Amino acid sequence: MDHTNYETLNTVDFVPETLTGAVLYGADDERVGKVSHVHGIGLASQVVVDVGGFLGLGARPVLLAAKDLTFMRDEDGEVHAMTTLTKDQVMAMPEHVDH
Repeated sequence: MDHTNYETLNTVDFVPETLTGAVLYGADDERVGKVSHVHGIGLASQVVVDVGGFLGLGARPVLLAAKDLTFMRDEDGEVHAMTTLTKDQVMAMPEHVDH
């Protein structure tokens, strides 16, 4: 996926309303998952990404630090995220359990 025309979000945009629903792409530019919810705001926030599964079934949540991701908005206004991890590395992360 070509991200060259995407606008990188400022950290002030790191709020649940903006980041929830963002599709996460890995270092191999493969779709990894989708942000299901966000804990906190700004650089200290953490995002829960649903990974695996098929058509929304069987996905499991993993927790990533927002500061370790690059969030950007495409020309249609949709928010996407990039990680330096590969899809396999994210899939190998432990499942996140909300308390």
